[in-house]
Amino acid sequence: MTEKPTTGLMKGTARGMAGLFLCLLMLVVNLSGKAFAAKDIQVNEVRIGEHAGYTRFVVDMNSQVPYEIFTLSGPYRVVIDLPELNWAQKKSKPLGLVAGYRYGLFRPGVSRIVIDTKKPVAIKKHFRIAPGGKSGHRVVIDIIPVTDQTFAATSRKVTSPDWPDYIKRHQQRDVVNSTPAPTPAPEKRKPMIILDPGHGGPDPGAIGSMGTYEKKVTLSVAKAVKAALEKSGRYRVRLTRDRDFYIPLRQRYQVAEKHEADLFVSLHADKIDRRNVRGASVYTLSENASDKEAAKLAAKENKSDLIAGVDLSGYDEVVARTLLDFEQRATMEQSWHFAEMLVKDLGQEIRLLRNTHRFAGFAVLKSPTVPSVLIELGYLSNRKDEKLLRDPVHHRKIGSALLRAVDAYFRRQNRLSRS
Repeated sequence: MTEKPTTGLMKGTARGMAGLFLCLLMLVVNLSGKAFAAKDIQVNEVRIGEHAGYTRFVVDMNSQVPYEIFTLSGPYRVVIDLPELNWAQKKSKPLGLVAGYRYGLFRPGVSRIVIDTKKPVAIKKHFRIAPGGKSGHRVVIDIIPVTDQTFAATSRKVTSPDWPDYIKRHQQRDVVNSTPAPTPAPEKRKPMIILDPGHGGPDPGAIGSMGTYEKKVTLSVAKAVKAALEKSGRYRVRLTRDRDFYIPLRQRYQVAEKHEADLFVSLHADKIDRRNVRGASVYTLSENASDKEAAKLAAKENKSDLIAGVDLSGYDEVVARTLLDFEQRATMEQSWHFAEMLVKDLGQEIRLLRNTHRFAGFAVLKSPTVPSVLIELGYLSNRKDEKLLRDPVHHRKIGSALLRAVDAYFRRQNRLSRS
């Protein structure tokens, strides 16, 4: 595959004026902050070409966009960040140094492509090409194989000239859009519940045999639970994400801490080799896993940041943080009590695993101040569970069960506060 730059000359005054008008129009759109809207940008095709000494990765779109590219290790990956856009193309077959790739909304305003590479690589070239022939606007990245030592020495971020300006404008819009309207103080504070739909964006989570994506199931269930809790009138509820984008694990529980949440519930759906296994389970944080399956599940879930292309180099201190301080232990005890109530009430609505309440070192449950649980809603590897997890009626049953468990938890908290 060869991508060649195309050039052309304006001819005639009328054509020149038309081009000038178009440029001015695009400038106005950019300054107004409406450029690079997801509804406007479409990925037409991704092409991968194997060449002598390098592999070329091409993203073909209907609009020129800014970009940022960087590499990560453990495992080796190339990450391409683009403005928020629509993905309509089918995935291309991996070639050359590319072992595979995935894509999705990394955060509002930024889409991400994560390329898994077969060995350490460096970015040899990166450039854009204007439309030509049957091709649209293209972002082109050439990668070459390097040694581990060279990778460490050359790993860096590269961007198109207009990427910093795009990010700056987008952050300014976020500040404006996130400014809350003044609200009257409530007479009595309602407990705050944070629901965390697992995975999202470039991290699909488990994928069932019928093509069910875990990230879609968790979001749908979270919305059903939110509706049930809010309908009661007794709780305030927030989702860590309300659409398909990714949030790093650390930031998920930080959402709960920021909003001074009273409970944090992370929702997931597992997939294992034994297809006959089905049923929901509830997990709380522990330094020691309750069993091998729990330890394996925690290790898998804790890799979500790697799958989504998150740089974990600055997270070592958080991951290694001891759990022995008093505040953390008190929070873990409250988490345990809530989990026990969840098991009781979920069991009245849906099928559960034996030894339903389990323990492991889930990174997303490591808030030292907010009682936290993780619910595995079932197994996408089991066809009966997968069918249920696609059913909105089943989602509402889960919402009803969680409402009863949350009610029971706060009744207990109120009794303790009066004693």
